[in-house]
Amino acid sequence: MTPADQPRRDLAAQFARTFGRPPHGVWAAPGRVNLIGEHTDYNDGFVLPLALHRRVLVAAAPADVTSTARSRQQATVARFSTATVEPADITDWAAYVAGVAWALRTGGYAVPEVDLLVDSDVPVGAGLSSSAALGCAVARVMTDLAGADIGGTDLALLVRRSENDFVGAPTGVMDQMASIHGRAGHVVFLDTRSLAVEHMQFDPAAAGLALMVVDTRAPHQLADGQYAQRRQTCRDAARTLGVPALRDVPAEDLEATLRRLPEETTRRRVRHVVTENARVLEVVAVLRSGRNLDAIGPALTASHASLRDDFEVTVAQLDVAVESALAAGAYGARMTGGGFGGCVLALVDHTRQDEVGAAVEDAFRAKGFDVPARFTAVPSPGATRLT
Repeated sequence: MTPADQPRRDLAAQFARTFGRPPHGVWAAPGRVNLIGEHTDYNDGFVLPLALHRRVLVAAAPADVTSTARSRQQATVARFSTATVEPADITDWAAYVAGVAWALRTGGYAVPEVDLLVDSDVPVGAGLSSSAALGCAVARVMTDLAGADIGGTDLALLVRRSENDFVGAPTGVMDQMASIHGRAGHVVFLDTRSLAVEHMQFDPAAAGLALMVVDTRAPHQLADGQYAQRRQTCRDAARTLGVPALRDVPAEDLEATLRRLPEETTRRRVRHVVTENARVLEVVAVLRSGRNLDAIGPALTASHASLRDDFEVTVAQLDVAVESALAAGAYGARMTGGGFGGCVLALVDHTRQDEVGAAVEDAFRAKGFDVPARFTAVPSPGATRLT
């Protein structure tokens, strides 16, 4: 048994103690970090996420009458029927479990009653898609136990629907697609309009680099109205410009296009989306060319500046983390996720991770912020059954 097997074995043993029988299996789905392409997914644009080695584990077995969801991280226990559960019946963390059952059932699939025990090392509230990881792991559980054959992209869309329409979280499709389609040693190049997926080799360690993730511990909130407000502004701007989505606004002569919009805030929002799509394609071109991986650094840093100045979704902790990482020698750094808190990623020399991390910690102490956590992002496999 390898050390990586231990959490799975521990969870299976706890399931047996809790439910009085062994699980039928243990399933896993990863969190994600987005290398670049922020707030482009709901504008039919391009994104470039990778699945993390941090993941949600779910031990599960069919149940007789009703379903029960328990978590090693949460005190509340949820009980519901997959045959009848509806939005608002279940709240708190378990809504992400019951919502998958609802989305599958209303999508025409048979859903068994199931007992589940959840474990996770994806930080909650850090913008690393812990909720999508939970939903994707549960979706794999329920479809496997039901014997349903659903393709990865269709499954990701069902999980997104559960988040959007059952939980009420206005997410795009990137998080679920990254968690389902992740691959070790690769990023997922996703066209969110066509849902075409291309796996692109991404191995910082082989290049002597590391993609360091800094959890600023500034809580990441998408449900406070700010995220939904940005989405509505983008929809309204596309309508004004007469295009299906902001993805269709050409980068050429952008300033002339922006002058057609009625006010400055909307112009800034559109400028971010258009230039961010261009930056994703710039990074993709570097990855395809085989050039040194540090060449993507300037695009990462420009992405953060655009998110800070044009899309206005950063907070002080995110900006300080980026600035201090760059000052300490990072090739590029940017916030990742929806913003308003969460994480920063920095591309650094592998041997300088501790040095750059210490500089960020010192900067946080000087500002009176909580000391951040950090880890190295390792591109990892997507949602799967482990045993």
